[in-house]
Amino acid sequence: MEERRTSVFENGLIWFGAAVSIAEIVTGTYFAPLGFSKGVAAVLIGHVIGCVMLFMAGLIGGKVRKSAMETAKMSFGNKGALLFSVLNIIQLVGWTAIMIFDGALAVNGIFDIGNWVWCIIIGALIILWLLIGIKNLGKINTIAMGALFGLTIVLSFVIFGGGNSPEISGEGMTFGAAVELSVAMPLSWLPLISDYTREAAKPVKATAASAITYGVISCWMYIIGMGAAIFTGESDIAQIMLKAGLGVAGLLIIVFSTVTTTFLDAYSAGVSSESLSGRINGKFVAIGVTVIGVLGAIFLPLYDITNFLYFIGSVFAPMIAIMIADFFILKNNSEESSFNIKNLLIWVVGFIIYRFLMQVDIIVGNTLPDMVITILICVAVNMIGRKR
Repeated sequence: MEERRTSVFENGLIWFGAAVSIAEIVTGTYFAPLGFSKGVAAVLIGHVIGCVMLFMAGLIGGKVRKSAMETAKMSFGNKGALLFSVLNIIQLVGWTAIMIFDGALAVNGIFDIGNWVWCIIIGALIILWLLIGIKNLGKINTIAMGALFGLTIVLSFVIFGGGNSPEISGEGMTFGAAVELSVAMPLSWLPLISDYTREAAKPVKATAASAITYGVISCWMYIIGMGAAIFTGESDIAQIMLKAGLGVAGLLIIVFSTVTTTFLDAYSAGVSSESLSGRINGKFVAIGVTVIGVLGAIFLPLYDITNFLYFIGSVFAPMIAIMIADFFILKNNSEESSFNIKNLLIWVVGFIIYRFLMQVDIIVGNTLPDMVITILICVAVNMIGRKR
């Protein structure tokens, strides 16, 4: 019996669900000090950079039919890539806790039964999504995404249709820092996208649909958050929804957007764990990650994720830069070897360059320069090696 592949539409729905996220709306509120026009420009520039990288990462996995961390073996060796599998699992556990924390905090502002109770409810729904499975979520996802789409449009009208005057306040953010914060969200999905495009019937079209859908909707989420902070002076999404009379509808937006986004994090943590050992059951790991995420959300103060986003950028921007150089330019494949020491050292250099660039205000952020420099180093080192 032929294995069922996911359609272009199903892949688009998955990434629509990833983008409709309270974390993205909250991050958008940080852009308010820039003003609306500059803020929108920073959001758009950052997402174009991030989503081009997202597309290229997804295309590698889609073409070779391998998960994100399996494709890392092609550049870093079958044991060298384990470093990135571990780092990816760590960031996914972090994201799972952050998403559940943000969702519970927001929904508790609408219906106060205790943050910890909402953490458990959201966690239980994520586990239900995991048990249903990625290939059986088609109809459920269509219904959930349709509801989210309608409710998000209502939220947009509430924020932008009130005719309010701008109420900009707070510490200033440089344009370059805003661009980088915009790049950070699509960048955080780089180590995950191949987990889904590998299952696609039409990998190129599905990857394009995934990157474009995610980019457009993620921009929308950022702009909703920024607009809320600028035009209502309110950065608490729960309070905006309550003032607009979106009690139950707002609750549904928050719960389902949290579940559909965090499901991807937990699912990919399971897929990444399978690359560590063939004896690991990815679904059990995904459920375990969700449970850890619930506990983290209950017991840890996860209010500011800015440093976490920069950590993700510094780890995965140079990683994917090397993979892009190897796959699309150099046509290298190191998965038969244990370690590709050369690429691992180039990654360390790329990591250091990223952390250095964080101290410099660059108008396009630091991810793009870091990736360009890392790709150039990778190509140059390989060209020098071939001449010898």
